[in-house]
Amino acid sequence: MTEVYFAIPGDIETPTGGYGYDRRLMAELPSFGVAVTHLPLPSSFPSPSAADCATVAKEFSKLPGDATVLFDGLALGALPEEVVKGIEQRIIALVHHPLALESGLPEDRRDALKASETKALALVDQVVVVSEVSKRILQSDYGVAGDAITVAEPGTDPAQRATGTGTPMQLLCVGTVTPRKAYDVLIAALEPLKELDWRLSIAGAVDRDPAATAALKAQIAAADLVDKVTLTGVVVPATLDRFYESADIFVMPSLFEGYGMVLGEAMARGLPIVCTTGGAAVETVPEGAAIKVPPGDVESLTRALESTLNERKLRTKLSDASWEAGRKLPTWNETARRVAAAIMGLKA
Repeated sequence: MTEVYFAIPGDIETPTGGYGYDRRLMAELPSFGVAVTHLPLPSSFPSPSAADCATVAKEFSKLPGDATVLFDGLALGALPEEVVKGIEQRIIALVHHPLALESGLPEDRRDALKASETKALALVDQVVVVSEVSKRILQSDYGVAGDAITVAEPGTDPAQRATGTGTPMQLLCVGTVTPRKAYDVLIAALEPLKELDWRLSIAGAVDRDPAATAALKAQIAAADLVDKVTLTGVVVPATLDRFYESADIFVMPSLFEGYGMVLGEAMARGLPIVCTTGGAAVETVPEGAAIKVPPGDVESLTRALESTLNERKLRTKLSDASWEAGRKLPTWNETARRVAAAIMGLKA
């Protein structure tokens, strides 16, 4: 077995797409001859203290010098250059999406993250990204050579086709409440449609960005949508499956996605999709399976939602295309195969 250390900041059970990707890699890689040892790192990333950075350096000093480390980019990209330079092991960076592309960052913070991640990526041996869009961004904006990048799109588990509810129409969003997810844009887009018969569930953590959550709750109240919009918080997988099963329309208003794993989950169930073209989302969902609008464009999102809510034929057309696309999505087995090839120095 080839051995790899998987350096991941924070709680591996955190319910986000990135952590979900990491968990599935840890489970699947042994099938391809890669034994994985989890290397936990402090939870403060991407805003580590000096003490946390020193902890990372100490942890790496304990590893064999000839070891290979798969390093989650949430931590790697935020480390000072001198810490990364001091790591003697072979490093493969796993970039879910560039840190500087997180929405709501002050300009100086965004610039600092861009600089630190650029320096870190220049020092690694290989990079794994989750979409072709991310690969192009790293090449054009971060100076990473294309032949050093492996694309390993997230897998999607097979699922039964959703049956929906219909009365009222059930809209579903899945994802943590943060500025990048742009739920404020969605509420603004839905406000003119409050007389239509719909309900919206936003399933995702509400404690990652308390300010964003408080602002969203205030916006929902001000728009008089409290009876129509539910912030469910984190839900267990069985409950999330029921949400997907009963949904009529899947909505993803994100400003940017490195891939958009929830879009794959929606397509696996044949849901009609309304989403933005932010980041890789524009390519994750093929044409015909979704109505796509520019990120942050409230009026376009209102029109897309109004059409999808009102036109049954349109929903059916989107649903059929979504279902067909869902049958062609990569499996987690394929994802792990590509990452294993990068770890072993083989072509994916």
